[in-house]
Amino acid sequence: FDQPALSIAIIKISAVALLAILGYASAGAPQLSISVRDGNFAGLDGLEPTVAWENSQQAGDLDVSYGIKASAQPTTDLASLPRSIWGKASTDVSGWGVSARAEVDGQDFTNANVELDANNAGADLNIHLVANAGSAFSVRSAEVTKGFDANGARVTVTPRLNLEDNDRDVVINYNNDKTNVKLTASADNQEVTISQQVDGDNRIAPTLKSNGDISVEWERRLSDDSSLTATLMPNDNLNVEWRDAAWTANVNMPIDGTNINGANVSIKRDVSF
Repeated sequence: FDQPALSIAIIKISAVALLAILGYASAGAPQLSISVRDGNFAGLDGLEPTVAWENSQQAGDLDVSYGIKASAQPTTDLASLPRSIWGKASTDVSGWGVSARAEVDGQDFTNANVELDANNAGADLNIHLVANAGSAFSVRSAEVTKGFDANGARVTVTPRLNLEDNDRDVVINYNNDKTNVKLTASADNQEVTISQQVDGDNRIAPTLKSNGDISVEWERRLSDDSSLTATLMPNDNLNVEWRDAAWTANVNMPIDGTNINGANVSIKRDVSF
């Protein structure tokens, strides 16, 4: 592929991604997501309502999307409402699908979290970079995923590098119809997750770690657009997620031995208008 052209395209859409947060005139129907979190059942102080909005459109040869997440708490200080603002741009360059996404804190515009992706379907190869753009541009992490088919199964290998902590690991994923095996290994830690589709409505996925920690996830399909997922980490927490069409509810309960110390509940509703 044409490497200079790919580099120029990444720079080009990175700039567009940052500008996309300012938005264009909206031609499509936006999505409104309202989340209410309650970690304190004693009063309204535990409520943390948030509103998320996003939209997408074409800008020449680029697919542009942008959005904002803001607090829905009553206040006279409107400048304090935005929590994050993001923009993303995607295009094709010499057989590569290239995208850049930038997100800034709603209260601090001096730094932006940037994600760069390049995907080549013909080579079954994907490159993912996470960087920080502020007074200087620095890459925080990088990973490359190579996929291939093996006797009817799908296998992907992903070496990862965290430049901030100088950590390295590799993720190997094997998927064969109803069985999925994911192995994550570094020099110090290893873990394996085996996900098995028991029948049309039930899936179970235990995870074993080299330090002795275990967890078990169980997913139950209730209907075509409804499911219940429970994840148990002994002596840590029990998390239950219920999805029902546009509604999503999460209940997280910390566990200490046989005691449950408290529950954190989040409820989200997606509304199209």
